[in-house]
Amino acid sequence: MPATDGTPKCFARVQGKRILDWGLEALALAGIRDICFIGGYQIDKVRADYPHLTFRHNRDWPHNNILLSLMHAEDLMNEPFLCVYSDILFTADVVKRLLENPADIVLSVDTLWLERYRHRTHHPPDDAEKVTAVNGRVTRIHRAIDPVEAHGEFTGVARFSRTGAVLLKEHYHGCRASHAGRPFREAPVFEKAYLIQLFQEMIEAGVKLTHADTPGEYMEIDTQQDFDLAQTYWQACP
Repeated sequence: MPATDGTPKCFARVQGKRILDWGLEALALAGIRDICFIGGYQIDKVRADYPHLTFRHNRDWPHNNILLSLMHAEDLMNEPFLCVYSDILFTADVVKRLLENPADIVLSVDTLWLERYRHRTHHPPDDAEKVTAVNGRVTRIHRAIDPVEAHGEFTGVARFSRTGAVLLKEHYHGCRASHAGRPFREAPVFEKAYLIQLFQEMIEAGVKLTHADTPGEYMEIDTQQDFDLAQTYWQACP
């Protein structure tokens, strides 16, 4: 608020362009144009302005979270795919680095993340979706990671091969079957889980998650302060 008062967050304009348009442009420059938009709040406005996109409606969005929202597009996960948060700014190079990595599950990780947090007094490093990594493999993804120990911050952009998609779906359904309506990791109930919580569950189960690093070229818009900072600091073509 107030940028999202009566309008989808991804419609907020950074340097004259919607956050969603920045993302679609970056994906297109990386060769990706087949897009499914998963939404709940004010989704009809997105449908009206972007009729060329495929849509999946998360009707119960006030009562669930990122993980369940993503799985509304499970029927489209029979092919390799990327998932992307819709409240972030990122460049085409971020996407290209993911596409160049041959692993089955690859997370985009900003290794210069602390540079951004020097200005983000309303969103402290403690709230960042941080990762640790060893020899190219993600060993942990969690907000509680000490910033000194973090390899970087998960940008919200990830790529899955067909095999990676199968693994994602298998672990999702396994966790849902055993935790529906009950606490899941730090979430009060499974339905309120974040994507990174399933990622951590998969890591602990032995699934290999790798990372494709980006030295910046990414900003999250989580607070009004972030929105204001992006007007000054966002550079789509560094």
